[in-house]
Amino acid sequence: MIRLIDISLLRGGRPLLSDANLTIHPGRRVGLIGANGTGKTSLFKLLQGELELDGGDLQINPQWRIAHMAQEVSASDRRAIDYVLDGDTELRQLQCDIELAQAAEDHLKHASLLEQLDAIDGFNAEVRGRRLLHGLGFADGEVERLVTDFSGGWRIRLNLARALMCPSDLLLLDEPTNHLDLDACFWLEAWLKRYQGTLLLISHDRDFLDSVVDEIASLEQQQLQLYKGHYSAYERQRAERMALQQAAFEKQQRRVGEIQDFVRRFRAKATKAKQAQSRLKELERMELIAPAHADSPFKFHFLNSDKSSDPLLGLTDAKLGYGERVVVETESVRIHPGSRIGLLGANGAGKSTLLKSLVNDLALVDGERICGEHLQIGYFAQHQLEALDMSASPLLHLQRLTPTTSEQEIRNFLGGFNFHGEDATGSIVNFSGGEKARLALAIVAWGKPNLLILDEPTNHLDLEMCHALTVAIQQFEGAVVVVSHDRHLLKNSVEQFWLLSAGTVEEFDGSLDDYHHLLQQLKQQQAIQNSAQAATADSKVLDKKAQRQYEAELRKQLAPLKKRCQKLEQELEKVSLQLATVEQALADVAIYEDDNKARLQTQLLKQAELTQSTEDIESQWMIAQEELEQKELLLRQQ
Repeated sequence: MIRLIDISLLRGGRPLLSDANLTIHPGRRVGLIGANGTGKTSLFKLLQGELELDGGDLQINPQWRIAHMAQEVSASDRRAIDYVLDGDTELRQLQCDIELAQAAEDHLKHASLLEQLDAIDGFNAEVRGRRLLHGLGFADGEVERLVTDFSGGWRIRLNLARALMCPSDLLLLDEPTNHLDLDACFWLEAWLKRYQGTLLLISHDRDFLDSVVDEIASLEQQQLQLYKGHYSAYERQRAERMALQQAAFEKQQRRVGEIQDFVRRFRAKATKAKQAQSRLKELERMELIAPAHADSPFKFHFLNSDKSSDPLLGLTDAKLGYGERVVVETESVRIHPGSRIGLLGANGAGKSTLLKSLVNDLALVDGERICGEHLQIGYFAQHQLEALDMSASPLLHLQRLTPTTSEQEIRNFLGGFNFHGEDATGSIVNFSGGEKARLALAIVAWGKPNLLILDEPTNHLDLEMCHALTVAIQQFEGAVVVVSHDRHLLKNSVEQFWLLSAGTVEEFDGSLDDYHHLLQQLKQQQAIQNSAQAATADSKVLDKKAQRQYEAELRKQLAPLKKRCQKLEQELEKVSLQLATVEQALADVAIYEDDNKARLQTQLLKQAELTQSTEDIESQWMIAQEELEQKELLLRQQ
């Protein structure tokens, strides 16, 4: 059980939590939500022991194994599969101990360690690790690549796989769906549903939360409020609670007004002074109810272009890819005014390649790109966050686009993205990933596009901003093409899907639920095929556990013979070195001079003795080796 009792937590002198309380029971799956900067990640660090409380008490089972998803990966020359397996420290320690026991020929300890490894399913660890990587979108060949070969987003996936690989009683995941595609989100969702420990999950993905968690812990006004049920249930409960709170607040304000009015009227009158003082004491005792803060800080829209064309954009007989490598081919795709298109497809199918080709960031390998006369693209992609000018303010970013626009008009617009005061006029160098994403979206919205092309726009955004983005897309009058793992965004902003599969682009006649069912059918077919292959393989080999026990017993019986062979090999190596030294001395012409006759005779005698010793040892080694091979053959036939 996790218990937070009247805890206070400060960061940089700013209170994140103040006298907050929360209880999480074992086995619960809890979604932790709250606006960016309210303390979600700090709470995770607190549970991991990386932060100290400023007040209150944290109670957590000291025996619990805690696994968490790191947000950064340092450069490493480890293979991806090895990096993931390193997450299971118990496994790695056992493997190390087994190697030491084997090297020391401690066969009893070796056999015991093998049993411990079998108890934690260690012999199948690499298979499990590869399954995790495949589920998160890594191809077969990629699991052998070095960590340094992957981009930042893919390294975060490696961190996620490493956290899932680690046996744990408490699993802490901070925005695990960032950098995942929709297929990987479906896989992760299924994996977490099977997880047996306690899960604490930070996520902006409403549908993901709805599917995975059974409680919501909301960071509100430096407090932690626990709601039963998934995210949609939280929304209903919170709306009801806020409505009751607002009603209570208004009722209390009426009572406060009545008291203050009574005091003003009768405080000076002797006959009413006592009652006035009583009213004042009532006012002092009254615990003031905070007004409901249900309004989102984000409210913006995409400025619409004055002109349009039909079609806005298209590709004809196009081959898309990099250099000579073609990733996607299409005979004809067209984007018309008002189109609402979502791209579906597995990782590597070419979704980002198609977007880059549409915006002309990537030249076509072959074919034609057709642009409407009045085409104005608003393009959002993760690399654009890195292209922001860190020394400039949000205000300056927009002023550079439209120098003649008044500063107040730009400030008003930025306010819809919750950039106020110094946040709007100061440098963005210390902006978080979420703040940079908001600014990049503001730049796109300011450009008056008639075609929005969005590549994973919800990464780094909190739930309130995701909701505001969904509303803004709904109100946008132009065309939209979007790639996103956020199902709520897709369900509420697109009207048709394009499926990228087998190197082609085709219209998908179905919903997201239909696409999910298609993926499940494909996985079931693959599972049946894998089971058939596994059954065939099992019919040809012994049961793995019995085979390991047999091999351990065999090593124990063969140990004395192997030890004798190794001892003879060491003696032979020692004699061979001595013989080489003698022969080197005999190769010196000076030894054959008259003055060195005695030395020559000594060296010749040594050569003869060492040669004979070499032959004797080799003969003994051959006999011992033959005996060892016969014994191995005899034991294997038993």
